[in-house]
Amino acid sequence: MMKRLEATDKAIALIRELVALHGDLMFYQAGGCCEGTQPQCFEKGGFYVRTNDVLIGTIEGFEFWVDKDLFEYWKHAHFELDVLDGFGVGGFSLEAPLGKTFKINYRIFTDEEAEQLEPVSRME
Repeated sequence: MMKRLEATDKAIALIRELVALHGDLMFYQAGGCCEGTQPQCFEKGGFYVRTNDVLIGTIEGFEFWVDKDLFEYWKHAHFELDVLDGFGVGGFSLEAPLGKTFKINYRIFTDEEAEQLEPVSRME
């Protein structure tokens, strides 16, 4: 099976730092508007996932949800969670006070990868 979501070593290190500070986490990537399209990190349960939003995978055991409309646009792409220094759009994301921001690197799946994609779950 081909994963839809992976993370860089820098992202994993930051996640582990955030777990030490906050406990269990969750990720959500909105489709724009107020939150932008940067991934946001919250304490588990700190964000209410909406009907039909899509769970594309986990990182370090923590769920990564994507807005249903954003997923439709990017469903043919691999998501790689990464980290940048600086303050991103998502001021409510847990990494912001550390002077970091999560970001996604995208690449389109090859035809062979697309045939072996992991299934997704939708919030009902």
